[in-house]
Amino acid sequence: MASSRTAYRVGPSGWSYADWKGVVYPSGASSRFDALAYIARFFDAVEVNVSFYRPVTPRMSASWVSRVSDEPAFRFVFKLHRVFTHERQPYTRTAVNEFLAGLEPVAEASRLGCVLVQFPWSFRRSPQSVEWLRRLGDDFGIHALVVELRHDSWLVPDTASDMREINMGWCNIDQPRLAHCVGPSEHAIGPVGYVRFHGRRADTWFTENAQTHDRYNYLYSTAELHEWLPRVQRVGETASEVFVFFNNHYRGQGPANALELRAMLAGGQVEIPEQMIGHFPHLAPLRRSDVGGFPTSLF
Repeated sequence: MASSRTAYRVGPSGWSYADWKGVVYPSGASSRFDALAYIARFFDAVEVNVSFYRPVTPRMSASWVSRVSDEPAFRFVFKLHRVFTHERQPYTRTAVNEFLAGLEPVAEASRLGCVLVQFPWSFRRSPQSVEWLRRLGDDFGIHALVVELRHDSWLVPDTASDMREINMGWCNIDQPRLAHCVGPSEHAIGPVGYVRFHGRRADTWFTENAQTHDRYNYLYSTAELHEWLPRVQRVGETASEVFVFFNNHYRGQGPANALELRAMLAGGQVEIPEQMIGHFPHLAPLRRSDVGGFPTSLF
């Protein structure tokens, strides 16, 4: 059994999606509707996707902190910028400092869960790759780091010892079960546990120039989430804090799965946006009925 002191923080990957309007977000929301504040009501954490594509400014992240002030348990996880993981050309100290500066307001407010170091499937295990991880550990190790490795060349005992030496946690992932793809696991290296759901669209996973809504258009069944529940709990037997994120974001499917898993972990009902029930009827029995409505024209 997981420790009663283990904190499970479940949420979506990102929150700024136009196709969530009327599904996750109220269709009648005004132009001043605050999507982040809304997300923080129903979830424990969120992955910041924008930091993968461009540096986040301190002013921007400070604004995010202020907008979730009513939810003290809410945490942010930042994806490391792609220049450090996907481009892998020599990077500068200026780039490191710029990324770290954007995290400062969140860290100072004790809202930073960790930094996700996400690598593509093409990142294979080699002495050079391990050294690349080591350099990232040196440059960003002021914060808790978790690494996502998708290629099965990393599934050797030396990887765990390398991660401990570099002081990086392990991201357990659910992804399409194709050749040389890392399969489901339940590892925790260090105090931060991490689980990430990408969906199982095997037909589009490696398709060049595929639209994100094609690659991540997947809704996990209740049975598939039940398969993962004991794995998530076993991660919590080692880690004191477990982050679980759903990257199958298209049309609100990730938030729907996140709410369902939250209810499984809680062993009871949870708050669910009313309009989501119409799109995901299987959530109806999981929705708490003792909470008030949420205004659709925030602020």
